[in-house]
Amino acid sequence: MPSEFQIERGFPEDQRAVAGRLFWQAFRGKLGKVLAPEVKALQLCERLLNPEFALSALAEDGELLGMAGFKTSEGALVDGTLDDLRSVYGLWGGFWRGFVLDLLERETSPDQLLMDGIFVSANARGQGIGRALLEAVCEEATQQGLSSVRLDVIDTNPRARALYERAGFEAVSTEQTGPFKHLFGFSEATRMERQL
Repeated sequence: MPSEFQIERGFPEDQRAVAGRLFWQAFRGKLGKVLAPEVKALQLCERLLNPEFALSALAEDGELLGMAGFKTSEGALVDGTLDDLRSVYGLWGGFWRGFVLDLLERETSPDQLLMDGIFVSANARGQGIGRALLEAVCEEATQQGLSSVRLDVIDTNPRARALYERAGFEAVSTEQTGPFKHLFGFSEATRMERQL
């Protein structure tokens, strides 16, 4: 179990497959029905992750332990197009998945950094990596001259919400998924913000 780690901008290209797998493990509860089968979901995740919008926790040997992504008007950690979806799922499969995924899309604000996912490898949890990644995201926002960081947490992930609250994030609103709760596996998402 790794005990030493460092936070770096981006992620090593030789860890792209690991990043895709960790992303999928973290978000398959929410995206599993839409992006199934798993082999195609992993292919898509690996393809779409953009290191320009990532902060990574790396072990001393370079192993990727966790990652936090963010979104700005310039791009996002998960940065893909309908063409990316079609290349993995085919014409019709890419089209309907693109339509459904668009329901989860969140708009950016000029004075705010939007977190675009955070995840830590199962064997590296409990070592402060999640908290360190959150602090790195807030530092990134400060360096960009922004006033706050925003994220969304779903009702089926109380551990993540507790982490965000300990890191100074406060709930500002809640959005219901309505009839899509069976598709996405959660009933509501809480918007949380931390002022910088």
